[in-house]
Amino acid sequence: MNHAPDAAAAAVESAVESLLSVLDTARMAQTPAIPPTQLRVLTIIARSAETNMSRLAEALDVVPSSASRLCDRLEATGLLRRVPDPRDRREVRLLLTPAAKRLLDELRAARQAALAEVLERMTASSRNDLVRALDAFDAAAVRTRSSKDAGLRTA
Repeated sequence: MNHAPDAAAAAVESAVESLLSVLDTARMAQTPAIPPTQLRVLTIIARSAETNMSRLAEALDVVPSSASRLCDRLEATGLLRRVPDPRDRREVRLLLTPAAKRLLDELRAARQAALAEVLERMTASSRNDLVRALDAFDAAAVRTRSSKDAGLRTA
């Protein structure tokens, strides 16, 4: 079966909605439940030990004061610490607390369990096809990001 790009895009969008529903259900079952924006902040910080307030604001596409307020809330709940950057004491580095790391690990495990439950309902052949298709999609998306980044550097 050969799908036109528009039909494939509609199928991907529908699958993404289902995927987001499964992941969001796992997130909501988490204790304590963490709002999506705060979870995104923790995820950004977890991916880079070099995250400071300006990098976080840029990653979130918000003004630094908004990022700072998000960090205030996370700090108040014991999920985030702000420490002086050892290379430039005018900068503040954002660090996850052990509680935040545990929360992210537990959430990752809950999401993987929820996804595994859905994937178990698929045949082995369908799961293999899905992994191949996701790998191909990821490769195409990386090429798209790379070409856009190259265009920005030459502009």
